[in-house]
Amino acid sequence: MSDHAENQGLETRMLGTDGPPVTRLGLGLAALGRPGYINLGHADDLVQGRDVPSMETQAHTVLDAAYAAGVRYFDAARSYGKAEAFLATWLISREIRPGEVTIGSKWGYVYTADWKIDADKHEIKYHTLDNLRTQREETEALLGPYLNLYQIHSATLESGVLTNQPILDELARLRDEGMRVGLSLSGAAQPETLRAAMAVKIGGRRLFDCVQATWNLLETSAGDALREAHAAGMGVIIKEGLANGRLTSRNDDPSFAEKRVLLAREAQQLGTTLDALSLAAVLANPWVDVVLSGAATVEQLQSNLASANLKLDAAMLERLQTLVEPPDQYWAKRASLPWN
Repeated sequence: MSDHAENQGLETRMLGTDGPPVTRLGLGLAALGRPGYINLGHADDLVQGRDVPSMETQAHTVLDAAYAAGVRYFDAARSYGKAEAFLATWLISREIRPGEVTIGSKWGYVYTADWKIDADKHEIKYHTLDNLRTQREETEALLGPYLNLYQIHSATLESGVLTNQPILDELARLRDEGMRVGLSLSGAAQPETLRAAMAVKIGGRRLFDCVQATWNLLETSAGDALREAHAAGMGVIIKEGLANGRLTSRNDDPSFAEKRVLLAREAQQLGTTLDALSLAAVLANPWVDVVLSGAATVEQLQSNLASANLKLDAAMLERLQTLVEPPDQYWAKRASLPWN
């Protein structure tokens, strides 16, 4: 890991008890790999254009900035449009060797928007053995020796993936071949899903080495379960730390106005931005290994990275707890965000 990462305040730690090294801030490519996404103002971020070559250029530009700042964890998925392909061409063109970065990707959703923004469905979940094998081959063809972590995308109790023995056996086979196996979570039942996943053992060993979950100043319900997972040796990656833009200056929803005033007041006290403050609150949890920036521009990335150098005292963290929403309310709001 480069010394430059430490100079930028990007502390390095292991992903779980014995996982690969990661910087505490990583870059997720959900908004960089496709023209349509639910982040507030995403359309305004596509400064290079929406065609494939332009978006690849923009993705490479943001990846370059992240790498120069010391970021060494990068996260993609099969359903993020061409995110894996953009990441692969960047790794190769910049002559970055396997082991110099840590890469995670996911299987389980199929990208169905065909590069359209007004698609009826942008991604469809298929937690089937056939899809696992197909998407694993597709990811292997693109990321091959760079891939360190392979995750179930949005595992839920309802999908049945955690009780599907053929899928669990296939994941165990990958684990036994040296791949770290994880899962990402979504929805109001994140804690229950995580605890069910922690109980899955194949060959006398826990199957899942890592969990990626939503935790932010509005949605904290998974905190206790994530703390338990980390104490048990699992890596913990936090996604959607900015609640898809709701915890940034782009949120002008009148119903959020009072909470925004509180956020702005606390950010002003530290001389920082709303997004940096919000990500710093996530980093304040000792059980968090990596917090993903979902930046789609270099400017957003630089603002996000400022969180690594912020220290929030106990009094401020307590005041920020008043922002929390009931999980059902939070996830209903997220589901209502338009693809743009």
